Amino acid sequence: MNIPSKYIEQAVDQVSTLPGIGRKTALRLVLALLKRKPEDIERFAASLTDLHAHTRWCKQCNNLSDADLCTICSSPYRDPKTVCVVGDIRDVLAIEATGQFQGKYHVLGGIISPMDGVGPADLFIEPLIARAASGEITEVILALNATMEGETTSFYLFRKLSAHALKISSIARGVAVGGELEYTDEITLGRSIMQRTPYEVSLKR
Repeated sequence: MNIPSKYIEQAVDQVSTLPGIGRKTALRLVLALLKRKPEDIERFAASLTDLHAHTRWCKQCNNLSDADLCTICSSPYRDPKTVCVVGDIRDVLAIEATGQFQGKYHVLGGIISPMDGVGPADLFIEPLIARAASGEITEVILALNATMEGETTSFYLFRKLSAHALKISSIARGVAVGGELEYTDEITLGRSIMQRTPYEVSLKR
């Protein structure tokens, strides 16, 4: 791709580093930005700078936050005794969109995947075990993707959490096997949360 400006080239190089963005798409986006007013570009750049400077991980659940505790963990209206375990921030957004869950979350930051070199030590698991050991929670809902890696992670967590006096449940499999939560429609996902089952029951299926 022969780009006539080194500045456009530099911008394309950066935009194309984003997931799912090839160089042709990156060039289209950069050219669209060139048509914006200077003040629009300044706001755009400032929002990215602020994003990197001020966004952090919630110390309790590992959700994205503007403060040490995210808005869900700090809310007095959420049930602190029920914790939904998900793999990614996008899963939190998907479940929240259903309006069916009023507990709190624990974001692992991924799932166990030996093929990708991701083991239990690479995930936000130990703080979850500590929360369970403290007695502050009475139910853990395993809401991980219905994939082999997701099931492996769920089973690992089940074995770790079984040592503590709490209920361990799994979302009902209205979510298709092999499916990912962020692509599941809100009604199906909401029903899965409401019709969750004890995790040991799902192991026997």
